[in-house]
Amino acid sequence: MNQKEYAIIVAGGKGTRMKAKLPKQFLLLKGKPVLMHTLDAFYRYQPNMQVILVLPEDDVKLWESLCLQYQYNKPVTLVYGGETRFQSVRNGLSAIEGEEGIVAIHDGVRPLVSEDIIGASFRLAAVHDTAVAAVRLKESIRMTDQDNTKAMDRSKFRLIQTPQTFKLSLIKDAYRGKEDSSLTDDASVAEKAGHIISLFEGSYENIKITTPEDMIVAEALWHARHN
Repeated sequence: MNQKEYAIIVAGGKGTRMKAKLPKQFLLLKGKPVLMHTLDAFYRYQPNMQVILVLPEDDVKLWESLCLQYQYNKPVTLVYGGETRFQSVRNGLSAIEGEEGIVAIHDGVRPLVSEDIIGASFRLAAVHDTAVAAVRLKESIRMTDQDNTKAMDRSKFRLIQTPQTFKLSLIKDAYRGKEDSSLTDDASVAEKAGHIISLFEGSYENIKITTPEDMIVAEALWHARHN
């Protein structure tokens, strides 16, 4: 029996590193806000999926006006975010009734995630309970402290992306734990609760838009994909 699939899209960024007046999730990528591209990726994967969109309360009116402007009427469940990402994800999880199913948690500013990666995350989480997108490092890395640096074996490291997908009961239980500022993503929250994190191959195209340079790269990747 197939388990029900959910998605939580967390879009709480303020755009400080973008040096933009608008939060980065609302900046235009090829004529449409970044966040709409992100949501569309999940609806392409499963048109009837329940998608929970977590936004800061202060951004809700802006989002609603953008939906009117761009005639965007996808049926998202809107949830207010918290002061931190941890609180925002917990709020998103509380919008899902019950404990049965699988949930993908994804950054609102990763608009180029493919349906293949989304699908892989759900399939693998159904088997392993956790499935986190990750890519290998391309460049050499060094560890530093105050006095010196040391070369590290990059093959032992991965760059972590989203979606991070989990058995619903597992991640709900993990987020009932105490908030800890050292837990920077959902995988670390699940790991602290005692769960093994399974990684799968993400994509270098699945970039997180954080700086102005990222928008340039995202536009180039979008062009390559659609031409």
